[in-house]
Amino acid sequence: MPKESIDQKKARVTKIIAGLQKAYPDAHCELDHSNALELLIATILSAQCTDKRVNIVTPQLFKKYRTAQDFANARLPELEEEIKTTGFYRNKAKSITKATKNIVEKHGGKVPNTMEELIALGGVGRKTANVVLGNAFGINTGIVVDTHVARLSQRLGLTKETDPVKIEVTLMNLVPQDQWTMFSHWLIWHGRRRCYARSPDCPNCEIKSVCPRIGVPKEIAKLV
Repeated sequence: MPKESIDQKKARVTKIIAGLQKAYPDAHCELDHSNALELLIATILSAQCTDKRVNIVTPQLFKKYRTAQDFANARLPELEEEIKTTGFYRNKAKSITKATKNIVEKHGGKVPNTMEELIALGGVGRKTANVVLGNAFGINTGIVVDTHVARLSQRLGLTKETDPVKIEVTLMNLVPQDQWTMFSHWLIWHGRRRCYARSPDCPNCEIKSVCPRIGVPKEIAKLV
């Protein structure tokens, strides 16, 4: 792929967004939740776990623990058992209790709505904070970079970075701020439904005309 200027890359991103928006008009966060607290908990559970698995676990969890105080008061062994199937359950249980205790003690039981305050809770990283801010509060502070977003950003030739924070900074310079949250959803939906890691469906891809197919096996790329 010929070297692009920033302006050329931004123009291509505009076309990528248009194609994905048309393909996935209903794209949204696929973690089931009804408020900011539930989304925070679900996002913590989603680390190294599928959204589908998290959505199996959370209905009973959210029925039992309805407030930050409920989670803060949870018995650790009990909570660990309830979230065990999401993997890394000991660390996740600690993260949940630590974050919710801080929400109760420092924020009156309400999930804060700034990046700085969310990260300061403990057990909450930048990616989780971006998910909560963008989807629970409608605040575009950054771009969620999960495995799909990282993989597709590289395949689309938008970045050569592998570090999530560096990928995020690159994307924030290419994507209009009011679309940061949705851009992540569009890439995630495309990654799950078309642009698979090993055998992407390039012939039927909605954005194949603006994709350099970096890292795609030659036998698949030549089908386009």
